[in-house]
Amino acid sequence: MKKSLLLISTVFLLGSCAIFGPIPEFSKGMSERKFLRQNRDAVLSGIDGDVLTYRVNRGERFYVLATFENNKLISLEEREAFPAWMDNRPVDGNDNRRDF
Repeated sequence: MKKSLLLISTVFLLGSCAIFGPIPEFSKGMSERKFLRQNRDAVLSGIDGDVLTYRVNRGERFYVLATFENNKLISLEEREAFPAWMDNRPVDGNDNRRDF
């Protein structure tokens, strides 16, 4: 009896975790308004006609680019941010000088 009660309670707890688990932060088709409510630190990164791109920083090394068209999320990209010291790297392999 105790084993069956333990089994039922375990199944119930695991099932409730799946149902009431974390809400996904982004989903394709979500509205721009909902995205901005969930991500108050989002910054407008680019505008191209009806296409808007927002940037959301994820710590020091990563950021997310969310692209909206007609107020719906159509694209999501996670990128790694380059450190500030890498901004002075040469553009091509032949240029060995640095601008300080």
